[in-house]
Amino acid sequence: MTLLVMAAGMGSRYGGLKQLDPIGPNGEFILDYTVYDALKAGFDKVVFVIKEENLEIFKETVGNRIGSKVEAVYCFQDLNDMPEGFSVPEGRAKQWGTAHAVLAARNVIDGPFAAVNADDFYGRESFDIIASHMKANPESPCCMAGFILKNTLTENGSVARGECTVDESGNLVDICEHTKIMRLEDGRTAYFENDEWIDIDEDCTVSMNCWGLPADFFKSTERGFVRFLQSGGDEMKKEYYLPTAVKEYLAESGQRAKVLKTGAKWYGVTYKEDRQTVVDYINKSIEDGIYPKELWKE
Repeated sequence: MTLLVMAAGMGSRYGGLKQLDPIGPNGEFILDYTVYDALKAGFDKVVFVIKEENLEIFKETVGNRIGSKVEAVYCFQDLNDMPEGFSVPEGRAKQWGTAHAVLAARNVIDGPFAAVNADDFYGRESFDIIASHMKANPESPCCMAGFILKNTLTENGSVARGECTVDESGNLVDICEHTKIMRLEDGRTAYFENDEWIDIDEDCTVSMNCWGLPADFFKSTERGFVRFLQSGGDEMKKEYYLPTAVKEYLAESGQRAKVLKTGAKWYGVTYKEDRQTVVDYINKSIEDGIYPKELWKE
């Protein structure tokens, strides 16, 4: 099984290449722990989707550490990687979004794969449940690790989350993307939309872009990207999000995506102030024997 790690974002809110900010005792990044957990769950190939200009720093750091442990492939998310007949609007510098990032790997993955963000710490359980579902359902591997919203908030600002609607059989019905969710000073948790704060249940299930996906997802998403480009909107800022592409794939294929609920707590570095919380959690996990102090020595 292949793990696809989306690591092409520069992290505008964080103020730097946050995927390459050390958080482990020996300079490990969040994505080191992501790959380590995935290998423990049974994944045997990793595809990093990055910006081409960051290739050398990835090879010198993560690549050198994991090179003897797993096959690693690098793909580039390129703003100019567009369908025939389309071109980048003049003045656009922003990447096309997470679904477009996944498409960057379409020529190097030919089987079921998991797709995750590089700057989110998902925990061992998330990879275990994704891997177990994919192994048990080779013909319909589509699934998602479903987190509880309150376990994915930061005290340092707002976050973007996909609020999930799940049917009684545990299948995904819909995802509503909220780009600004936070716990307010009055204790409410809410998302900002149409110039107002709207309450949201802290116990609802949300997507953190931790997906199990089939190989034919790429062809569906190529078609979806064309529709996205044709749809109008703000040509400078609009993005093709992975949850949107998943919904389109499900509607087109007739497949269902199982929501695999987890009580794991999310750790990430959306903001610089988040970093110490992640460092403290890693140190505690090492003390508890979840991770070795020297992650890649074993």
